[in-house]
Amino acid sequence: MIHQAPPRLRVPCVAYFCMEYGLHESFPIYAGGLGVLAGDYIKAAHDLKLPMVAVGLLWERGYCVQRIGADGRPYEEYPAYDTGFLADTGVRVRVRVRGQEVPVRVWATDRYGTVPLYLLEPVRLEDRWITHRLYESGTDTRIAQEQLLGIGGVRALGWLGLNVRTYHFNEGHAVFAGLERIAELMEAGLLFPDAWARVRKQTVFTTHTPVRAGNEEHTLADLKRMGARLQLSRGEIKAIGSDPFNMTVAGLRLSRAANAVSQLHGETARAMWKDVEGACPIGAITNGVHRATWQASEIRDAGDSPAKLWDAHVGLKAQLLAEIRRRQNVALDPDQLLIGFARRAAGYKRSDLLLRDEARLAQLLGRENVRVLFSGKAHPDDSAGHDMVTKLVQGARKHPGKVLFLENYDMALGRLLTRGCDVWLNNPVRPLEASGTSGMKAAMNGVLNVSILDGWWPEGCEDGVNGFAIGKGEPGDDARDLEAVYDTLERRVIPAFADRARWSKMMAASVHMAVTKFSAERMVREYFEKLYDLPAAAPALAAARA
Repeated sequence: MIHQAPPRLRVPCVAYFCMEYGLHESFPIYAGGLGVLAGDYIKAAHDLKLPMVAVGLLWERGYCVQRIGADGRPYEEYPAYDTGFLADTGVRVRVRVRGQEVPVRVWATDRYGTVPLYLLEPVRLEDRWITHRLYESGTDTRIAQEQLLGIGGVRALGWLGLNVRTYHFNEGHAVFAGLERIAELMEAGLLFPDAWARVRKQTVFTTHTPVRAGNEEHTLADLKRMGARLQLSRGEIKAIGSDPFNMTVAGLRLSRAANAVSQLHGETARAMWKDVEGACPIGAITNGVHRATWQASEIRDAGDSPAKLWDAHVGLKAQLLAEIRRRQNVALDPDQLLIGFARRAAGYKRSDLLLRDEARLAQLLGRENVRVLFSGKAHPDDSAGHDMVTKLVQGARKHPGKVLFLENYDMALGRLLTRGCDVWLNNPVRPLEASGTSGMKAAMNGVLNVSILDGWWPEGCEDGVNGFAIGKGEPGDDARDLEAVYDTLERRVIPAFADRARWSKMMAASVHMAVTKFSAERMVREYFEKLYDLPAAAPALAAARA
């Protein structure tokens, strides 16, 4: 069967570059929050009929399925997945990698209700080492992936004949697109400063992580050896990304404007990058989630009625408990308070914090009759992340039937958890949580957030009204935060859960807050209104506001 590519935009448009897209669990070209956000973004842009296309890579193995072995440690599997719905655009581009020309095919899809998404893939099998696995470790592999995304992406858009007015780099992985555009302009006769200035006028950048290690760097020698410098001199490359070449620094210097993904993250990012000479200003546009993807239809149908919301929640919780029983042969009491915690396994998220006080945990599980449900996934090459998952599994094995761990956290499990838990717990080291969109998904389903005041939660939290704040916004401290987590659960959350009328009203307030303030539609409108300079989008934006 031949699948038809989505129609090519002829109007001025935005080109959105991202390394991963979480569109659906059956299409595993995403690793975590960045990809799921990108998927929600291009779905919302489609819903609003805004002029945008998206660019990414087609991963041969996709991201992993992560299982738990008999020893309690995670291991990875890479099952095949369906790509038969992709349409071949007929466009072929070449990207020079390590001195060899790599022919690249350009696929397209809008299957999941997105704007046109163009995915690049090496044509020859011998070049598939580049797209073998998402975020595969190794300097050469990572640089080559970023070359295909950035350099190949710009060339593909050119051959597709799209009228791109704004290039949006969603994280630093795409910044080689800026180098490619500078090189093109220099080949057309512009001097380097003029070419750089023109590229800046048409580029915007989103930074996501305030964790220093998450901001990738490469040596200038590696960039030269890989061919990522194109025809730019060492001095020109250094002027853009410093030495070593920092992908975030390059993004800030290649763009006219940048944004963080929550208001607090904006403050953190501005402090973090304040010494970067020539950086563009960093504002803040808080993330949002795609309502049609994440909010259960039962919750939408319940409207603002606390009683109907509670009834809808009971049904959704029953679905989650049925899945727990299917996976682990554990039957939980639907009247027990179910605390959910599901995150990518990163140290600053402190997934195991609740497990660090055995005495209070035993009291929570026993006298208070609470159950705790964990899930999470570690990067295949992250040994510390594997250790974190192992700690959660050990906690579950130590408290069978009371602490549980569900393996292979993906979009399908994410929907079940953010719809079926009673409480969504979040205890990162403040201020290292850039946003935290899983909490928005939970809130949109009436699952009450109990969270450190980090990421998006300071903007959404009305303490005791639509959820609960842990602490008062102090910088992260393990001992103090652990005490605050237990105090909040024991003294505030558990008594509130016992009061059905109060809890139901809080659920209604949570849903209202999430739908009105933290939807992907609101987020995308803000990008078009505040960050993109695109008059062609004005009619669609006016219609969306109406």
